[in-house]
This record gives sequence, structure tokens and C-alpha cells, in this order.
Amino acid sequence: MISRSVELTMPSAVKLTVASIVLTALAACATAPAVDLTPPPPKVDAKTGLEYGSPGPRR
Repeated sequence: MISRSVELTMPSAVKLTVASIVLTALAACATAPAVDLTPPPPKVDAKTGLEYGSPGPRR
């Protein structure tokens, strides 16, 4: 027969486990790296690349 204290502590252990999983997920979302919003460098065709070098003309 299970004692009364074990019956009372099991739901508490389950609640604690669920709460820790939720907090871990929340912490992981809060520390996600920021999205890089800088535009990509302009594409350079072959002629422009030969005339100005690899990066292309500066604007």
C-alpha cells in the first residue's frame, strides 16, 4: 500500500517537471540569436568585376 505522503508528492514532482520544461523552452526562445537584416552585397557581372575588382563599384 502506498503511503499518503508519496501520493501527495508525485503530483508535485510532475508539476515541477512540467514547469522546468516550460521554463527551459522559454529561456531557449529568449536567447535566440537576432535575425541578420542586412542586405546581401550586390551581384557583380564579369565585365564589372574585371573593371573594378571583385567587390564591384562603391556607391
